[in-house]
Amino acid sequence: MSNKREGTNSQNSFSSKQIKPDECPENPGPSTKKINVRINTLLVSPKQKGNPLLKFIINIPWEYSDIVPDYVMGKTTCALFLSVRYHQLNPDYIHDRLKLLGNAYNLRVLLVQVDVADPHHALKHLTRICILADLTLMLAWSAEDAGKIIETYKIYENKPPDIIMDRSGTAPYQKLINAFTTVRSVNKTDATTLLSTFGTLKDIANASTDTLALCPGFSFLKAERLHKVLHEPFLKVEKTGK
Repeated sequence: MSNKREGTNSQNSFSSKQIKPDECPENPGPSTKKINVRINTLLVSPKQKGNPLLKFIINIPWEYSDIVPDYVMGKTTCALFLSVRYHQLNPDYIHDRLKLLGNAYNLRVLLVQVDVADPHHALKHLTRICILADLTLMLAWSAEDAGKIIETYKIYENKPPDIIMDRSGTAPYQKLINAFTTVRSVNKTDATTLLSTFGTLKDIANASTDTLALCPGFSFLKAERLHKVLHEPFLKVEKTGK
């Protein structure tokens, strides 16, 4: 019986240890599989039991673990959860949590759920705390929002930066929209109307001023400005003296 207990304790201790990928054996046994699962799992503090946001973490595995922060979304990323209502009742709570956290983790998120009608004073105070304690402040207006924020941090843990970079304006259609809006008084709605009406840039350029003016939202003056821009030479011709 004593040997069995010792083996169990040893296995539990080993399964909680994080090892580097290059240290894994070629044929991993059950213990190694447990390690990999744990590394890829969102860790949740037992203090968060009963938090409604856990119901909305459905796209990643999570498990309770004896951790200092409320959530650990990666080796260098963690989060503390706080509701505005609770902060107003217990203003020292977040300070106590930060003392326990210390300088651990590179990315430290303070996830605040806004659950009062007038949160401005409390948010101003929490913003100051975040600046002084090197925290990233994230706001959620519901338990679902809060759960999705935690879930997203974990999902993008190992994603390259270009995955989440803004790519707006790179598609040819969007480039045309942006180009048309550089013409005075032509907005994005006008640009969309032009493309949906004529189909191509060539057809827009070949349209007369009167035809352009027939588009919804276009006046004759706006059509005249656009027609003039489309027919101006790209390069200015320098006048040479005789």
